[in-house]
Amino acid sequence: MAHQADSKRMLDNRGYSGRTLHSGNPAALLEKAVLDRIVESYYWKEQCFGLNEATLCDRAAELTCIGGTFGVAQKPTPFLCLLLKLLQLVPERDVVLCYLRQPDFKYLTALAAFYVRLAWEPKDVYATLEPLLADCRKLRRRTREAFAMGYVDQFVDDLLTKERVCATSLQKLPRRRDLEDLDVLEPRVSPLGEELEEIDEDVSPAEED
Repeated sequence: MAHQADSKRMLDNRGYSGRTLHSGNPAALLEKAVLDRIVESYYWKEQCFGLNEATLCDRAAELTCIGGTFGVAQKPTPFLCLLLKLLQLVPERDVVLCYLRQPDFKYLTALAAFYVRLAWEPKDVYATLEPLLADCRKLRRRTREAFAMGYVDQFVDDLLTKERVCATSLQKLPRRRDLEDLDVLEPRVSPLGEELEEIDEDVSPAEED
């Protein structure tokens, strides 16, 4: 009951006094209908109770897919429930980077990437997530009616380019080029850049003709 009461207080923006993101209640970064489904779900009540920054890793290591809501009742996935728990915890940046960069649990990486997209400023979102565009580990995604296969880099690309991912509306990111023009970001160097240069150097003038 205490866990449920804490959840209800988290969803109530009136007089909210906890840690904030973007100057507000972190839970407000998720849509209210989705929030209501999460806090009423079995997984939230039974598996998210009492989690802290360390024990959340154990839960994330058990994940078998990413996803938002599924089924006729639009039940929330464990992935989405743990995202709300991260928003509730508001972990320090070093902790989030540890989640993101550890090599063993790809769904923890995906969870941390989703949190970064929601919680951090655009400059940091680009700088932190773009290296994951070279991560080709497979991810299983739960859709409304079935499962589909994807990759970490595809999921991160969705986070950077789409307005809605895993039943969650994302705040619009400024274009990367605009941030470069403002000297907020350095131009992005493709990880394939050096390989392409080597290929160009190996092509002889005769081959080009």
